[in-house]
Formats: sequence, structure tokens, C-alpha cells
Amino acid sequence: MTQQPSLAYKTKQIIKNYDFAFKKNFGQNFLVDERVLEKIISVSEISPEDVVLEIGPGIGTLTQALAKKAKKVVTVEIDKTLIPILHELLADFDNIEIINDDILKVDIAEISAQNGGRPLKVVANLPYYITTPIIMNILEKQLPVESITVMIQKEVAYRMQAQPESKDYGALSLVTQYYCEPYLAANVPQNCFMPRPNVDSAVIRLKVLERPAVEVKDRELLFHIIKTAFAQRRKTLLNCLYNCGGWDMSKEELTGLINKAGIDEKVRGEMLTLEDYAGLAKVFDGEKRS
Repeated sequence: MTQQPSLAYKTKQIIKNYDFAFKKNFGQNFLVDERVLEKIISVSEISPEDVVLEIGPGIGTLTQALAKKAKKVVTVEIDKTLIPILHELLADFDNIEIINDDILKVDIAEISAQNGGRPLKVVANLPYYITTPIIMNILEKQLPVESITVMIQKEVAYRMQAQPESKDYGALSLVTQYYCEPYLAANVPQNCFMPRPNVDSAVIRLKVLERPAVEVKDRELLFHIIKTAFAQRRKTLLNCLYNCGGWDMSKEELTGLINKAGIDEKVRGEMLTLEDYAGLAKVFDGEKRS
């Protein structure tokens, strides 16, 4: 039985055949490990009814695997030099749509509407420099997305799923968990990519909640309090809110509001849960409206 060439070998041949040059400004690192590819497909839980939005297909390795599972794959690639390569390599599939654009400029809601209105499943090997803006754009605009399964920088993935009192816990943890249920699926070393990135990666699935994890009247106020609480990580909650919050209040007034939420003003932000922050936001919102 003839042994099939490895994904790394096939990737090298494609790069050579098309004389493709990697572009650092697009953060291009192609996945060349079959086991990681299979893990992404498994964790993303694609069914024959699903429409998948893939961000940054590269040379279409993951795209092909997704197209075998999904009803349709809409793949968005910013690098125009990859578009003819993708069209040629994906020519055997009739359920793939290729868009040459910046994902931050693409109307994701319109893609959902054009494909029956079903919430999309996002799958991507994201460039590290733009990971958080892409994910937060989807979540904060509450776009029609059911889940987000992404390969991202390991450090960012750990922060997204971190719990209180851990070193990785911070504003990103809380904002992510306000919208999603995160699941860290796999750690991915540097040698799984071509070219090798300078950091390790991880696969994380963010299952978007039907409604946010906590109920508040003013979401922006909640996020402002959260981000302010971690602005000076080693300082107490009171000092962070007083120094960085921008409120026209004395320390005594701020202490009163913090205590009214049932929180000790000397606690540090990393000790508080999302529910604690929601309670604090409700107290501040009540003060604002009174």
C-alpha cells in the first residue's frame, strides 16, 4: 500500500509550485499537522446542515476538511495572491465560496441571511496580531454566530478561559465569558506550522450563549468597571476605580458603592467573579440614574 504524503510535504509542494511567499504583515502560518487538523474539525462539531465561516484559509487545507462536513463553507482571505491558488486547489468542491476581503469589513450578518439565516459556525487559524479584534467584533455586535473554534496564541486562549484567582484571569476572561462558554481543546506547539511562529498556540472553542452570562442594564458600564479593575493589577479594587475609572467621586463615595454591592473595597480585581462585577455595575448604574 502506497503511503500518502504528509500534510507538511504537500504544503511545501504547493508553496513551491505556486512560488508563494509568506507575508509577515498578514501573520501567515500554515498548519501542517494532521492530528491538529482533525482536532479542530472534531471540536468544531460541524454537521451537514451547518454553514461555516472560515477566516484566513491560507492554501485551503482546513477549508477542504470543513467542506467535507458542512453544507457550505464561506471562506474569507485578505491576501489577494492566495485567491487564484484557492480557486484552483478547491475546484473539486461545489460548496465553498471564496471572498477576498478583510474579515473586519465583511458583513457577517449578510452571509448568514444569504444562507438561510441559520447562525454560522466560525472556524479559523487566526493571525495572532488580530485575534482579539476579530473575536470581539463578532461577540460585541452580537452577530448570528453559534460557535467560534479558533487556533490562537496559547497565552490568549488561556486568558479567555481563566477563572478567578489565577494568573491568567483578567478583563479578557470576563468579557469572553460574558458572551461565551469557552473550552480549551488542545495545546499546539510551534513545529505544527510552516513557517514556525515564535510562540505556542492553542485551539479553543467559544460556544456563544443564547443570552449573556449575567444580566445588566448597561453592558458598556460593566465592561468599563471590569477593565478599570485590572488597569493596575496589583492595586485594590478601590484604588483602581479611583485612579482609572474617571468617576467624579471621592474615595469614601466609591467605597460606599463597592460595599453596597457586598464587596470589600480592599479586594483585588482578580478575586471577583463575573457575577460580582455585574452586582457592582448594577449599583453604579443605580447611582448614575439617581
